[in-house]
Amino acid sequence: MNEDRWYKNAVIYSLSLDSFLDSNGDGVGDFAGLLDRVDYLQGLGVTAIWLMPFHPSPRRDHGYDVADYYGVDQRYGSLGDLVEFTQACRQRGIRVLMDLVLNHTSSDHPWFQAAIADRNSHYRDFYIWAEERPEDAEKGMIFPGVQETTWTWNEQAQAFYFHKFYEFQPDLNLANPDVRSELLKIVGFWLELGISGFRVDAVPFLIAADGINVKDPEPAFELLRHLRDFAQWRKGEVVFLAEANIPPEDCTPYFGEAGDRLQMMFNFPVNQALFYALASGDASRLKDKLRASRKVPPNAQWAHFLRNHDELDIGRLPDQQREAVFAAFGPDENMQLYGRGIRRRLAPMLGGDRAKLELAYSLLFTMPGTPVIRYGDEIGMGDDLSLPEREAARTPMQWSTDRNAGFTSSHSPVRPVIDEGPYGYRKRNVAMQRASSDSFLRWTERTLRMRKELIEIGHGDFTVLDSPQHILAMRYAHNGRVSVYVHNFLDERVEFAINVADERGCERDLVCLQSNRPIPSSGDGRYELVLEPHGYRWFRMGGLEDMVVDRRPAADTSAPSAD
Repeated sequence: MNEDRWYKNAVIYSLSLDSFLDSNGDGVGDFAGLLDRVDYLQGLGVTAIWLMPFHPSPRRDHGYDVADYYGVDQRYGSLGDLVEFTQACRQRGIRVLMDLVLNHTSSDHPWFQAAIADRNSHYRDFYIWAEERPEDAEKGMIFPGVQETTWTWNEQAQAFYFHKFYEFQPDLNLANPDVRSELLKIVGFWLELGISGFRVDAVPFLIAADGINVKDPEPAFELLRHLRDFAQWRKGEVVFLAEANIPPEDCTPYFGEAGDRLQMMFNFPVNQALFYALASGDASRLKDKLRASRKVPPNAQWAHFLRNHDELDIGRLPDQQREAVFAAFGPDENMQLYGRGIRRRLAPMLGGDRAKLELAYSLLFTMPGTPVIRYGDEIGMGDDLSLPEREAARTPMQWSTDRNAGFTSSHSPVRPVIDEGPYGYRKRNVAMQRASSDSFLRWTERTLRMRKELIEIGHGDFTVLDSPQHILAMRYAHNGRVSVYVHNFLDERVEFAINVADERGCERDLVCLQSNRPIPSSGDGRYELVLEPHGYRWFRMGGLEDMVVDRRPAADTSAPSAD
């Protein structure tokens, strides 16, 4: 089995097809529109694209209610359009990941329809049933305030069915071997069409003991290994990226002791701690969560993000810290969701402040792992709080000052384009920012280019250096390359010192990669630094051009002495 660790130095760009670019004027983005923008994404510095669900679906939950695992929703195009897109990406060195929704199907899925129609159907045991309403039916809802129960009565089936999410998303019975076999077929099918990886939705619920009726959760984790083994025999480069909001110290069963389960996981605890640091100026919790994230197998990798397609989930922060984040970034009730999250885009959360935006993205790009960017954040897109729930942060991409931001020629886009205020498309769009050398889009391009040269971030070991509580200082080392990254969470100028242990001695300068200015050591690996308000600096020992010294003993080429 050939394992390709391309994900170690990747830049992932997440997007929703329906909101990216409409090619045929029906108001819905599609594969043909996305194909037309592959070169834009390559130029940005993207090396992998993560697609939200594109299967046939009633779309009552943005495609996460799948009605056919083997198809493409006709609004987005055809299987042929998908293959054309994956081939174009492959030619440009870009991998394609897709959402893999294994926890549940749509209630419109033929499996569920067959299950409710006939108690003796082969598909009846594809789902989880109860003759009487369980006592805990009102517990464990994913969407409190919107969802009322996890067990719903189906009149046709004459039974209750289990659904961790909405009632139109019945959970699959993953204890059933036939269900598992079908899921492997689904994975194999998409690998043949050019897919290189899967973002696995809701992994903790996928393997939860209460969902698949097992007393010992360990067999449930074996499903992750089976998926990995099956997929890698088909395609060695395949990657599974888990959505699992769990503490870093609990990650081992997901990665596997030997790194033989999921290769990647989103680091939600670091994400939550990062936003608390941005809100309070105190990076102590962020440092703790980063240190706790160090113990992963060599072939495992964290995926880091700022915002995604859901709400910013801060539910695991202590009460006082959670309230501080709400106060800073979502003070109004209509900005909050499910009692645990903020349904806003990054730019308006940070007040459109360029220094804070650069700080946030510099943090993302220097976290230990793989950065994941949300479409539109590279131009600082805003949100539309008049839209319901998570829709607020899912408005169409803003390409130009043309009608509907150049997204569609239709008078009825899938969601309204933001057309007013500081985040309206006439003021924020790709075309305008591409023409400006000091735009946020250009800054993002330059920063990603430099980030990809610093392979020690994705491949190396990292250390959180001692520093004041409002400063995050991190050191990476890999194959002789040593780099240091410092960030200031305060709105004031700060002078401080860090101690950088350098395996080649302390004689080398720290070269600032933003200014190419060297900073000499003051002795014993100690460096005196200054950061502006919300400032950041990236350093490489000796600079990017510094050659790595070969430490292997030199061969003895002296001639033998004559006796």
